[in-house]
Amino acid sequence: MEERKRIIDVREALRHKAPGVARWIPAAVTNWLARTIHEGELNDILTRYAALDGVSFMQALVGEFDLKLDVHGVEHLPTPEQRCLFVSNHPLGGLDGICLAAFLGARYGEAFRCVVNDLLLFIPNLRSIFLPVNKHGRQRREAATQFEAAMRGPGQVLTFPAGLCSRRSGGVIADVAWRPSFVREAVRYKRDVVPIFFDGRNSDRFYRAARWRERLGIRLNVEMIYLPDEMFRNKHQAFGVYIGAPIAWQTFSDSRRPQEWAAWMRDRVYELKMKTE
Repeated sequence: MEERKRIIDVREALRHKAPGVARWIPAAVTNWLARTIHEGELNDILTRYAALDGVSFMQALVGEFDLKLDVHGVEHLPTPEQRCLFVSNHPLGGLDGICLAAFLGARYGEAFRCVVNDLLLFIPNLRSIFLPVNKHGRQRREAATQFEAAMRGPGQVLTFPAGLCSRRSGGVIADVAWRPSFVREAVRYKRDVVPIFFDGRNSDRFYRAARWRERLGIRLNVEMIYLPDEMFRNKHQAFGVYIGAPIAWQTFSDSRRPQEWAAWMRDRVYELKMKTE
């Protein structure tokens, strides 16, 4: 029987992205990378759930990793007819997006969309609900058109304004400054904003790697290599999700700059858990 082509292949990715240097990378290094990102286990999961797509695939992943959500503030969720933009902190960089997409997608149907790094589009099961954002170059015209169509459409949209998962600074784990683009998009497309706080964290190893990378002056977020492993470390976990009341898009007036509104919104998100306790 012909072997099924692997969706995740470290060696092939290196040959494609850096053909000039890939041949000189020792096998021990590529083997370490493959183990670190759980290449075999992820390919096994993708193979077993190959027939599933979008929200159904996300729900299968929640079951695969045996995750539970303790959701607070369900009464604040808008009706399917209300076009909203959901904004959340991003503590995990993987499972948080999976959990929220599964939860919101189950409530709002296949029209639900999630804004993600375009690197994730190599997973075919996710393309139907993901809106790609190129964080390493100019936005492709096709992706921009797809994003605008979704924002003008009837479906709910989820985004993580930090653009990357939370880091630890001064002993506190929190998002970096939120990018203000979601403020402009909420106003432009007349979408009320629904704040969500996702209660979770990665391992100390991840935060130490990020700190050393910063101290060494390395701009590339090399600690992201560990994110797949962080997913597996968080198996069998229960996460708290705190949902706030929708904030009218008219709130984001010219009285403040978009950057100031983004910071204000970020603070509102982090206050959600404290208000519930």
